[in-house]
Amino acid sequence: MTSVTTMTAALPVEYRERLMRIAREVSFEEGARLFEEGRRADRFWIVRTGTVALDLHVPGRRAAVIESLGHGELVGWSWHFTPHVWQLGAEAASPVRAYEFDAVTVRAMCDEDPEFGRAVAVWVGRVLAHRLNAARTRLLDLYAPYGSGG
Repeated sequence: MTSVTTMTAALPVEYRERLMRIAREVSFEEGARLFEEGRRADRFWIVRTGTVALDLHVPGRRAAVIESLGHGELVGWSWHFTPHVWQLGAEAASPVRAYEFDAVTVRAMCDEDPEFGRAVAVWVGRVLAHRLNAARTRLLDLYAPYGSGG
């Protein structure tokens, strides 16, 4: 995947290497919930293999899948912004292997090195902008009256 939201595309090699030194390898079975909307965001992941579905609670309906994330994609951005609460939910759509990062540790690294912190903030900001657009598009696809799109 060559998306501008991947860590490889967004961060210089030295910053990627710094992050990878604190990564922990984890795996999730298909159907496992990585996180729930409204709960504390204390970690994030980079997908190695498999697919993670991001979803959004829609009152009175089943959760809407907003986007599917694969190899190299960042899963989770809420860890970076106060109040550190998940704004979406995430579920393993297939067996997933990922790198997991502790949010408190990464935020401390960002505070210690402002250039590193800026690079991470720009990366997470790009991901956030992309996810907001994906959510808007998907919700219009699902719930807008037929023929209302431009």
